[in-house]
Amino acid sequence: MELQKKDIRKLTLPELEEFFLEQGEKKFRAKQVYEWLWNKSLKNFDEMSNISLSTREMLKTHFSINHIRVDLMQHSSDGTIKNAVKLFDDKIVESVLIPTTKRITACISSQVGCSLDCNFCATARLKRMRNLNSDEIYDQVVAIKDEAETYFQRPLTNIVFMGMGEPLLNFIPVIESAKIMKEQLAYGLSRKRITISTSGITPQIDQLHNEVDVSLAISLHAPTNELRDEIVPINKKYPISELMKSCYNYLNFYAGKRSITIEYVLIDGVNDSEELAIKLAKLLSKISCKINLIPFNPFDGSSYKRSSNRNIETFKNVLIKKGFITTLRVTRGDAVDGACGQLVGRLTKSIKGKKLISHQSIS
Repeated sequence: MELQKKDIRKLTLPELEEFFLEQGEKKFRAKQVYEWLWNKSLKNFDEMSNISLSTREMLKTHFSINHIRVDLMQHSSDGTIKNAVKLFDDKIVESVLIPTTKRITACISSQVGCSLDCNFCATARLKRMRNLNSDEIYDQVVAIKDEAETYFQRPLTNIVFMGMGEPLLNFIPVIESAKIMKEQLAYGLSRKRITISTSGITPQIDQLHNEVDVSLAISLHAPTNELRDEIVPINKKYPISELMKSCYNYLNFYAGKRSITIEYVLIDGVNDSEELAIKLAKLLSKISCKINLIPFNPFDGSSYKRSSNRNIETFKNVLIKKGFITTLRVTRGDAVDGACGQLVGRLTKSIKGKKLISHQSIS
């Protein structure tokens, strides 16, 4: 059966070159095949027009190409597109295309489910079933790239690892996929255009700069250990002091030429007080960062509520007065449960009174 063959996209370019040499083929064929796989995102060997028929047959004998499939595509009236993506083993993850006037962003998943139990996130209600392979991560980008060109006639500009799962708990495939996204033979994005977001897995933050040059975001959500233990339970293992030390080390490696994005979900009556804003400013006073405030996005089964506009403005103004670049994320995609913290890998979603168009079984 084809699925029992090794997926050719699990080979790095040097490994693919070695394979061709072992088969008595020219080394440069590896680059040609690699470009077909990653830059042109072909789903079968027969379409590789500059590869001889005999070589294509040889590749089919040894390898498979296990592309993901967009099983359900949902369009929100604000332009957001959410994909329910079926993997080769029929498990489901979700990814989101987020269009704005200046950019089109792909929000992609790295795990099926999540093991971190963050209280403000719907994905945390799912157990972690498995990690995604690097090709499965990259395929989400390919699907969104095609959708951006089809529905908006614009290219994909940014990629954020902020979908289902904790990226740094799937470290090697995430790193491998990010490297491919940056390669000129693949998608060719700059490091500024790719952001890996983490809830604070400090050993992997400490390794990140040695593995791939991308942007870093920290899901902080609280300035004290007591509160963060409740909202982001991984804090019990990697407390704030340890997380801040990893952030210092990351910034020091780049000698002051980088900043970190701090993500902070605002939950009514939990972490949105003026006092906590002051504590947050003090905590981050020695960190080169910008702060992205995110109004909590409700989901079924959660008792949390979105902060009032008044509390949001007060919180934001405290940070601005303390000298922080502070932005308020506009909620997008909530009509299809595609907003931050709402991804749960289901094939059906509530419409919530907004325009919704669904397209099923898109290869």
